[in-house]
Order: sequence, then structure tokens, then C-alpha cells
Amino acid sequence: MAEAGTQELVSFAKQGSVGVITINNPPVNALSPGVPEGILKFVKDAALDASIKAVVLIGGGRTFIAGADIREFGKMTSGKRERLSMNPTLATLEDSPKPIVAAIHGTAFGGGLEFAMSCQYRVAIASAQVGQPEVKLGLIPGAGGTQRLPRLAGVAKALDMCVGGDPISAKDALASGVIDSIVDGTSGDDLLAGAVKFAEALTGPHTRTRDKSAKLSDQAGSAAAISAAREALKKKGRVLIAPAAAIDAIEATTRKSFDEGLKVEAELFQKCLFSDQSKGLIHAFFGERAVSKIPGIGKDVPLIPIKRAAVIGAGTMGGGIAMNYVNAGIPVLIKETSQELLDKGLATIKKNYANSVKKGRFSQEEMDRRMALITPTLTYDGFEQADIVAEAVFEGMELKKKVFAELDKIAKPTAILASNTSTLNIDEIASATSRPQQVIGHHYFSPANVMRLLEIVRGKASSPEVIATSMDLSRKLKKVGVLVGNCRGFVGNRMFGPYRREAQFLVEEGAAVDAVDAALYEYGMAMGPLATGDLAGLDVGWRIRKEYKHTEVAGVRYPEAEDRLCELGRYGQKTGAGWYKYDENRQRHLDPEVDRIVLEVAKERGIPRRPIDAREIVDRCIYALVNEGARILEEGFALRAVDIDIIYLNGYGFPAWRGGPMWYADTVGLKNVYERVGEFHQAHGYHWEPAPLLQQLAKEGKSFADWDKGRE
Repeated sequence: MAEAGTQELVSFAKQGSVGVITINNPPVNALSPGVPEGILKFVKDAALDASIKAVVLIGGGRTFIAGADIREFGKMTSGKRERLSMNPTLATLEDSPKPIVAAIHGTAFGGGLEFAMSCQYRVAIASAQVGQPEVKLGLIPGAGGTQRLPRLAGVAKALDMCVGGDPISAKDALASGVIDSIVDGTSGDDLLAGAVKFAEALTGPHTRTRDKSAKLSDQAGSAAAISAAREALKKKGRVLIAPAAAIDAIEATTRKSFDEGLKVEAELFQKCLFSDQSKGLIHAFFGERAVSKIPGIGKDVPLIPIKRAAVIGAGTMGGGIAMNYVNAGIPVLIKETSQELLDKGLATIKKNYANSVKKGRFSQEEMDRRMALITPTLTYDGFEQADIVAEAVFEGMELKKKVFAELDKIAKPTAILASNTSTLNIDEIASATSRPQQVIGHHYFSPANVMRLLEIVRGKASSPEVIATSMDLSRKLKKVGVLVGNCRGFVGNRMFGPYRREAQFLVEEGAAVDAVDAALYEYGMAMGPLATGDLAGLDVGWRIRKEYKHTEVAGVRYPEAEDRLCELGRYGQKTGAGWYKYDENRQRHLDPEVDRIVLEVAKERGIPRRPIDAREIVDRCIYALVNEGARILEEGFALRAVDIDIIYLNGYGFPAWRGGPMWYADTVGLKNVYERVGEFHQAHGYHWEPAPLLQQLAKEGKSFADWDKGRE
């Protein structure tokens, strides 16, 4: 029978001659205050216990240590808590006279892996993952990770893990030298039994990780790996602090002693921690959790079981949506109007899966299993069994209402009827049914099987059960679901309109097409706004503009050059020409014909042409987003400013390290943003009238983050 002693977050027991330290800090055993202290206490106790030969450090519940408590970083940067180095604690583990075996299941990420590497040995079950993902929060490992990992895995592997931030499997970790053994079994009990057996078999002496040097001996290889990492970072063309700092810290392992390397790491960590980039990434991290909280819809709201799905439309969006369900293990019917379109859609799905197999993401057997979950059809047969029907037909109100009227006659009463519309009124679509409470918008982003964002559009009658189920479903589909209100373009596309409007105005006023795209790319956007239009298809926006032509205000300027491009059949990449010309590999090139069209528009409309610098390009495009976002917030179509940020980070290629448009505006200062918007209002008129909320917050010296806190 094991002897036991306990502490609130960490417990201790004996199994024969092995002491077992268990971390009990659910859900992920984060290194919150009290956890390191508890581990340290029991390591010291074990060292003094003559009956203990070795120690096993293991996580209770579903994981080892998933990392630091990220909330603590915010406390440090705000001055609420002093940063205390974890290095003395880890040095005590590393110096333990009794060997410590880290037993890993679930994940050992960040500080979790740093704790494990400070132990003399590491074992894991096959399903475990390890990693140093701090770079994804704009940080580097801060407790010796950049110094111990190269000693275990080599410089090249450490660079991959610390600069890229992606986890590796237990199998990869074993091959790399990060862990010493993979334990048989799949459960926590199997891991504990295997770790205790491993510990019992240990015989001294035991080399500390800090003293290992064999993998640092290849100076030329290490230098080449470091040079290649810097070159790869340079090619990305982004000024990102953390990846460069990770390279510098790892380079220190090849040039300095362990203790000197720790000092370099600490200085670089501190620089990253207080950077706007890290604050933006941490904001995004917590933002993804915040958007799941819907006022008035708690955990007591019953969910509709989603066991079978149906999709109408097998085109780009419909096929991608069907893949989402299949990837989650949900069988799906997919309907088209002709066998030709159905075959084409299925061929695209099959091609996508085949590419994944080719890249080693999963096996041919897994592809076959997923394809078997898809049932193609030209009729509504079987739709009566679906728990959710996703409509992905052409973006036209009459067609969508026709489809929903047909579904109303077929679908079971509890089925969710979801439209993938990107701009159309959900309430009007719902009016074609006798059950508007079951209708909701599920706005996916192209390609739907890849993009993480799912805008969930609440209609005035959408029931709490349908909303709650939609939010839950987004997680099952591995999407970030954000609830938005029902207005033209919802949140993302409503803001995207002014963003692209300003890009087009800038070109008409004298900026070169590639200069506009380059300025926004250098700012951090995944693509410039004009290239984005070409990728999505200029005809999509053209069609919407024509549908809403009657809403335009007389005497107000609207972009015109893009409509001229569309009139010439220049829809973007799919037609080989849009704002750019495209070759057979879809590589873009400037086209003098575009310059001619732009100059023609400027002359006809009397638009003065002038040089325009990158700062104006960025400010006009980004502040157009912010100003419209402020209107959306005040009108209640977004619950919080952070919801807008998460939409733009996951659906529109906004740079994660800037935290989203609303967070970025806060970092600039809303007073400064408001003044700049005022300048544009004076220069350009109607479109730049400052949003009342922006004006209010600027004058009160507050931020959008303050607005969010006031609504909690």
C-alpha cells in the first residue's frame, strides 16, 4: 500500500522504492503559482528519504504539464506581479541526488517540457506530444528551454521546435533524444506503471541535461543550421521579434556556458514579454476563449445532437463544408442539381484528400473511410434524417429562399437549417420557412475545409438551442465560432467593404496597384487587398454591389475601376486577369491595361492624381476597418471588440501579432486613431464620418478593451 502525503496542487506517494509526485491542477496542469513550489518541496523531501531510490514526476488527469499559466504573463507586464525566474527550481530538480523521471502523457509544452528536460530522464506514452510553442505567443522559452533542448536534440531540431513552435510526437521526440523511452499502453495508469518500472531499473551515475555536450560538438553543422534559420526568417519579410530571439538564444548554447546562455535567454525573454507583439498574441489566445461565452446562453441550454448532416451544393464552399463534417466523423449527404456538378464536386473533395495522403497527414485507409462517409445525391432523399442541413448555393436571395422553402417541407422539426450566405439577410431567408427558430447563418470562409473562422449569424428568431449547438458544433469541426448579428455583410464582410473601398480609392488617386498591396503586406496582412480580391473573385463583390446599388447615397463617391475590370470579364485569378495578370501558375504580374482603366476613371470623375506614401495607404485601409468596427460594436452586431479581432485574425489574414484591428487601434491609442479618422473625414468626406463610439472612447481616454470590460 502506497504511503501518501498531499498538497493542494501537488501530491506525493510511494510505490516501493520510487517516490511519485503528481500534479493536480486541472484542466491542463498549468504551472500556476503553487505548482512549482509543490514539486520542489517533494523533490527535496525525496532527496532526504533513504527509502527512495528514484522519483517519478507525472501529471494527474489528461496531461503532463501543458505549459505556464498564461494569465501570469499579463500580470507581469501590467506590474501586478514580478517575474520570478523558474531557473533555481529547475536547477534543484536537475541537481537531485535521486534521479527524476518525467512521465509524459497528453502534452508537455513550454514550461512543461522545460520541467521535463530538467529531470534526468523522460518517458512518454505513444500518443504524447512535446513542444516549445512560446513563439506563438510572441515569446521564447524562458526557463532554460533554449539551452537544454539543443543539448538533448541538437541545434537544428531545437531551432525547428523553438522557431516554428509546432509540437512533435513521442516517436519523433524519442528519435531526437528529447525523451528516453516510450512506455507501453495508452492510459495514465499504464504510463505510471511503465515509469515506475523504468525508474526502478535505473543505475547511476546520472548525467544532468546541462552537462550534455555531444550534440553541440558539431560547430559547423550548428552554424549552418542557425544561418539557414535566419535566412528562412528573412524570406518571410516580417519583423517578428520572438522567432529571431529564439535563434539568438539557441545560438548562445554554441558559444557560451550554460549559465551564460541562461542569462542571454532571460534578457531575450524579457524583451519579448514586454513587446506589443507578445501582448497582441496573448490577447488573441484569450480572445478565442472569450468568444465562446454568449450572454444569456449558459451550459444549461440543451444541445441538439448532430449525428447526420446534409449539404446543398457541391461547389467550392459546399464541398469544403461537407469535408468539415466528414473530418469530424459525421456522415453527410451532398446534393447538386446535375450529375456533372456532383461528380465535379466529389472529384475536388477526393483530390483534396489525396493531397493530404501524399503529404503524409493521414493514410489512404483514412481517406477511404472519410470518402465513405459522403453520400452524393441529386434529390432530397435522406434529408429527412439529417440533424443539420447546410445550404451553400449561389449567393442570391430568391434562390436561397426557394431552397429553404423546400427544406421546410422535408427536414425534421428539430433539424438546424443553416445558410452559408456571406451577406444576405438571415431573417428574410428564414421567412421562407414555418420554423424561423431553427434557421441560422453558418458563414464559412474559403476554402471552408481549411479556414478556421465560422461566423455564426443569429437571426431574430434563432433559438438558444440552435445557437448553443452551432457554437458547440464549431468546436467539433475545429473551427473558431463567433456569434454575430444579422446585418449586411455581418461583421467580417461589412468591415471588409470599407477596407477594400479605400484600397481602390487609393489606386484611383495615384497609388500603384502593387504599392497598395505591398504596404498592407508589410504591415502584416497575409495578402494585400487588391490581390485578395483577385483570389476571391472580383465578380462576387461586383454582383453584390449591383444588388445593393439602390442603397448608394446620391452625390457620394464610390470605387469604379474594379467594376470596369469586371465589365471586361477580368474577375481575378480564375479568369487569368483582374487587378493583375496571371500566368499558368497563377503568379501575378502588373498589367498596363489596369493603369489605363484607372487613369480613365480618374479623368472622367475629376479625381486629382498625387503621390501616396505607405503610411497613408496603411492608415486609410486599417482605420477604415476600425471605424466600421466601432459602428458594429455600438449597434450590437458584435458582442465584444475581441470578437471582431478574432474574426479578422482567423478569416481575413490580419496579422496575429497585431492582435486584431480593434486591439491594434488600442495600441495606437484611440485618441490618435480618432484624430487621423478626422483628417480623412475632412479630406474625403462622407465615408469617413467618425463612428460615435470611437469619438466617445477617444474623448474619455478609454480603449475598446475598456468597452469590453464594461459589458462583462
